[in-house]
Amino acid sequence: MTYLHNIGSYFLMIAEMFRKPTKWSVMKNLILKDIDDLVIGSLGIIAFISFFVGGVITIQTALNISNPLIPRYLVGFATRQSVILEFAPTFTSIIMAGKVGSFITSSIGTMRVTEQIDALEVMGINSLNYLVFPKAVALMLYPFAIAIGMFLGILGGMAACVYGGFSSLEDYIFGIQTDFIPFHITYAFIKTFVFAFVLATIPSFHGYYMKGGALEVGKASTTAFVWTSVVIILLNYFLTQMLLS
Repeated sequence: MTYLHNIGSYFLMIAEMFRKPTKWSVMKNLILKDIDDLVIGSLGIIAFISFFVGGVITIQTALNISNPLIPRYLVGFATRQSVILEFAPTFTSIIMAGKVGSFITSSIGTMRVTEQIDALEVMGINSLNYLVFPKAVALMLYPFAIAIGMFLGILGGMAACVYGGFSSLEDYIFGIQTDFIPFHITYAFIKTFVFAFVLATIPSFHGYYMKGGALEVGKASTTAFVWTSVVIILLNYFLTQMLLS
């Protein structure tokens, strides 16, 4: 029953988030601040992880191609498919659930503990619109960060392939271009938009409705990370089934 109650409260929170909007002059500054904190502040870790994981995918693929009859350009093909279809949109989002999600939960949870949210309500401000809506809007730019991750993942694979001596640059580039399906990019960005909304709302839910003191803020951050990751994995399965089958 607790799970059902939390699911119902989550959807009620989303509905309430769009009611009684904050003035645009204030909302604009909130959105710009959240873009800086949540998206631009995450570019470094996304770039670092994408580059080196792309290299690891390339190395593992090349080392597992032991048959001389298998063309070497398949290294580039496998790297492209892995990075675009799964790693960049899905696994990066799970990593961001730890970084971005914990930040959102702890910041809103701290406001709850210090009664700043109560003060907003007393002033007649819709606290959910004031706190959660700017984060949801800011994370709509999250696909921009994922696009950079895709590029750097493939670039990291190319560096590992060429400098590791696993294949030539021409073979790798040919593999990237082989049997390319443009809809795979669309599929990746559709997933990314859905995951961005999840990253903004589930951690906000756990921060907004938490009870207790400073210790409970840490517990809420951990719980938010776990449930955000679970929801992303489940949605990844259903979206893949709907969009690619």
